[in-house]
Amino acid sequence: MNATKSVEELRKIARQVRIETLKSIYLAGSGHPGGSLSITDILVALYFGGYANVDPQNPYKPDRDRVVLSKGHAAPAFYAVLALKGFFDKELLYTLRKLGSPLQGHVSRKHTPGVEASTGSLGQGLSVSLGMALKRRLDDLDYRVYCLMSDGELQEGMTWEAAMTAKHFKVNRLIAVIDNNNIQLDDFVTKVNSGIYPIEEKFQACGWHTITIDGHDFEQILKALDEAVKVSEEKPVAIRAITVKGKGVSYMENTPAWHGKAPDREKFIEAMRELGVSDEEIEAFLNKYDK
Repeated sequence: MNATKSVEELRKIARQVRIETLKSIYLAGSGHPGGSLSITDILVALYFGGYANVDPQNPYKPDRDRVVLSKGHAAPAFYAVLALKGFFDKELLYTLRKLGSPLQGHVSRKHTPGVEASTGSLGQGLSVSLGMALKRRLDDLDYRVYCLMSDGELQEGMTWEAAMTAKHFKVNRLIAVIDNNNIQLDDFVTKVNSGIYPIEEKFQACGWHTITIDGHDFEQILKALDEAVKVSEEKPVAIRAITVKGKGVSYMENTPAWHGKAPDREKFIEAMRELGVSDEEIEAFLNKYDK
């Protein structure tokens, strides 16, 4: 499969996704910027690189690809991608976490078009994705299931039950992407529970094909997705994407403190400037929305 946009175009879209992600989190006064920024490039490659077969005008057509955001706290980046893809108006992003908004802190299939599975307690996404892959076989439909996971949720037993079961039932067209930024809520993953490593060998032991990439290098991401699409015709595939928590904003990068808090006004302006937003644009945004 060839990407439908150039690497440079994908980088520009990723920059815009990061901007919209931080705008929504800032206005909400809460959210998870670190993990949203680390998975941004993977989301952009999926949705704008020609891999996720989805239609914003018909979000639940039977033969669509399923993209399951297992790491549900990355909702702000996922919403930004869905909005830029055309699933809903971009203005809705600025209602994140507000009372009555369809865009809550974790994604909800009931309220938001483009969302395949609601998330809350992490670690359930691979099991949900496995169920979708099995149903595809029963329904004889032509789609793939992409499961976007965090590294912290690899500490959940349910994840490995799903991985083993996928092997047992010879499931295909199932692709998991692990956002391996090595930081979870409490601290670095290696300090909380380093038992998730080595990730590749664990998935291989469960019968999966594995690929390891730099999760911010679009050339590597696109190459990995090409390989995954091909190999997944025969067996499930796990892509370990090594990423940086808070990627794109220097003071957030690789810092556990930015797992789940919003920047204040000063830090928000600093982040916008780093992402190339002019002072005039920042002032106009704040004057319109930050009241």
